[in-house]
Amino acid sequence: MTEPAPRPAYPTALGASDPKTITLLGHDLAEDIMGSVGFGELAFWLATQRRPTTGETRVFEAVLAALADHGFTPTAIVTRLTYLSAPDSVQGALAAGLLGGGSRFLGVTEDTGRFLHDVLESQDGAPPTDEQGWDELALRTVQEQRAAGQFVPGLGHHVHKEGDPRTPRLMRIAQEEGLFGPHLSLFAAIGRVHPAVLNRTLPLNGAGVCGAALADLGLPLPLLRGFALLARTAGLIGQLAEELRHPVAQDVFLSVDRNNIPVPPTPYPAEPLEKGRREE
Repeated sequence: MTEPAPRPAYPTALGASDPKTITLLGHDLAEDIMGSVGFGELAFWLATQRRPTTGETRVFEAVLAALADHGFTPTAIVTRLTYLSAPDSVQGALAAGLLGGGSRFLGVTEDTGRFLHDVLESQDGAPPTDEQGWDELALRTVQEQRAAGQFVPGLGHHVHKEGDPRTPRLMRIAQEEGLFGPHLSLFAAIGRVHPAVLNRTLPLNGAGVCGAALADLGLPLPLLRGFALLARTAGLIGQLAEELRHPVAQDVFLSVDRNNIPVPPTPYPAEPLEKGRREE
């Protein structure tokens, strides 16, 4: 008689169900979580599998609020236009907007968090303990980026040239909750010292400070863009809700369609072969 094949096992600490109950993170979903745990707190809990403190929840939800909506950005416009084209696909419209979360919009959150973390990890010994120490580290960091011809993530904004109002507010909230950690400290120092290297003053932008704050909360670095997308999902739902009542997507489409200017084709130049490389 052959032995029965062992049943596969797929362990998870997240959601699980039986005919009578649903458990989530080791708690009864209906009795312990619904009506008792806010969505921001739950999102943090799901990502870390530990329940955040009140202060951590406040900082995390401040990040979500900061990233939810920023006007007619490409992510908002493409969501509205996709809905215009396919009003039967709300999920497609939302997905279209979220797919635009990259290196110029929203992705800066992850890029900044990773950048700051890499700088901190590369240092020998403990992080600085005073403003002078942070400024010295930040100065070396900006100089190295400049020498390498690389930008510093989180510096600059196309609208808020004189300062992004989200940045000082989130820093204050983190300080009030005792969660102003090494990533925010380094980011703030970069804001102080970069003019001496770049010969101009750039604002510390909101996406960047959000990345620093999320990194200080100990959230997984590979998921930082995911939290930005979580926030922006709420904003895109708001964009669709407004589009239903006060549509502008048709005007955007017609403005482009009726104002295009025919021009002669511009052939794409072939990439030159590398010097010394033989053609195969």
